[in-house]
Amino acid sequence: FFDSLQDQFDNLEKHTQWGIDVLEKYIKFVKERTEIELSYAKQLRNLSKKYQPKKNSKEEEEYRYTSTRAFLATLNEMNDYAGQHEVISENMTSLITGELTRYVQELKQERKSHFHDGRKAQQHIETCWKQLEASKRRFERDCKEADRAQQYFEKMDADINVTKADVEKARQQAQLRHQMAEDSKAEYSSTLQKFNSEQHDHYYTHIPNIFQKIQEMEERRIVRMGESMKTFAEVDRQVIPIIGKCLDEITKAAESIDHKNDSQLAIEAFKSGFEPPGDVDFEDFTQPMKRTVSESSLSNSRGDGKSEPKFGGKSKGKLWPFIKKNKLMSLLTSPHQPPPPPPASASPSAVPNGPQSPKQQKEPLSHRFNEFMTSKPKIHCFRSLKRGGAGPEDFSNLPPEQRRKKLQQKVDELNKDIQKEMDQRDALTKMKDVYIKNPQMGDAASVDHRLAELGQNIEKLRLEVQKFEGWLAEVEGRLPARTEQARRQSGLYEAQNTSAVNSCAQDRESPDGSYTEEQSQETEMKVPATDFDDEFDDEEPLPTIGTCKALYTFEGQNEGTISVAEGEMLYVIEEDKGDGWTRIRRNEDEEGYVPTSYVEVYLDKNAKGA
Repeated sequence: FFDSLQDQFDNLEKHTQWGIDVLEKYIKFVKERTEIELSYAKQLRNLSKKYQPKKNSKEEEEYRYTSTRAFLATLNEMNDYAGQHEVISENMTSLITGELTRYVQELKQERKSHFHDGRKAQQHIETCWKQLEASKRRFERDCKEADRAQQYFEKMDADINVTKADVEKARQQAQLRHQMAEDSKAEYSSTLQKFNSEQHDHYYTHIPNIFQKIQEMEERRIVRMGESMKTFAEVDRQVIPIIGKCLDEITKAAESIDHKNDSQLAIEAFKSGFEPPGDVDFEDFTQPMKRTVSESSLSNSRGDGKSEPKFGGKSKGKLWPFIKKNKLMSLLTSPHQPPPPPPASASPSAVPNGPQSPKQQKEPLSHRFNEFMTSKPKIHCFRSLKRGGAGPEDFSNLPPEQRRKKLQQKVDELNKDIQKEMDQRDALTKMKDVYIKNPQMGDAASVDHRLAELGQNIEKLRLEVQKFEGWLAEVEGRLPARTEQARRQSGLYEAQNTSAVNSCAQDRESPDGSYTEEQSQETEMKVPATDFDDEFDDEEPLPTIGTCKALYTFEGQNEGTISVAEGEMLYVIEEDKGDGWTRIRRNEDEEGYVPTSYVEVYLDKNAKGA
């Protein structure tokens, strides 16, 4: 019986230990889940950070479009989304892992205590049983001894040969043994009653109480594990509304995308202000020796010696994206001929059409093309080698609309800098007044140097603002009203300073010949430059190195030349290099070559050094 009871204790001990193992396994599961949540949140944050626009980079400009702004909002919401997974990890760690870990330690101590009490009660009842068995064996032995003593006495008493003294001695011995048996019987009876009482208490009080405590302990473990599982679900459920808001914000950002607005922003960002070119005229090659370069919206004849109105950059025309500047164009448009001699008459008015360029046999186009293919382009003309360098300060390399935006942006930046400097000056002025009223706080003269520096900085910035505002006014004055854009003619966009293109191809070499025609057939192909060119970039305007006065009227009828009137004052930007031509500029829009003998040059001092 006692062995059977001991087996039940062993089974209970194994079962309760299995329950604790299950609880520890669940704790480990939740712990690994929290690590997964943290890792997931970290990866989400890294992903969001990876695609965030870098500060002071071109990517920041792209985020003015609604689609990219929506993408940025999605990245920000993903950050919040990751934060909710961190909340899940933190709550599971504190509410489940931490609590259950402490509970397991308490459970182990309670279980140990209960099984210790059970073993103690088991040992006590076993001890009582052993005492009962000992008392019973002693009573049995004494009874047997009393029977033997009684039988001996009766034998002695019946024997006539035994003395009376021996019979009396046997009688006394029998009485003694009988008394000892009675005493053992009384002790056995008392021990038995005590054992029965202990056994009753053991099986009906002590052991049931211990089993009840173990059962309650096990039930609390099961309930606690169920509550932890509910908490596991509640922790997730608590963040679902916030995660839903994150997803709603992403949906809202997606719905805010305005394709019309993005298209308009792209138009505003890249429109140049130019009109499309007109139709290309038919070129008649049936007369090989008299073919002409066709007129189109890309060129206007300058046979009348008058300049057409121009809208464009500071000193250069603009190309359409599909038109490339190249050596061939510069060869076809440069005045490759010796300069004409000055007129014999003192007054050039005697010559109706001015000095004519000497007629030369026209070179075949194939010869020009071969010369282009075998020539080595000048390095400074390639955009790829200049990419990354600073452009013109006045943004004259940009189309009119883009230039206006850049200039306006520059003016706004300078005005902000001026405001900052003025704020600093005002603060220092107030500080100086405080020092003057309270000399113990500081020396008022100590801020004078800084105030002088701020005054100089403000003056410099104001001069810069005036300079850029002047360029801005010039651009805005040249740009036609937006409502008239549809009515502008492509001829108005005549190229500015085709000589700049020529100088790019020839490294500003003086012309040595020309592809000419009779005056009645002569046309010009003026190739404007553009920012959309992927291979070449506009050169910086040449600085003026002096002035000159026209001695005679010159009709610049060849490409690369410029018409001048007698007595006109112009700027010299490149002196004669031995070929008889001098490069001059009338204004920001017109420059070209004139015969050196037709002008009187006044070079500035140190012009060459400069």
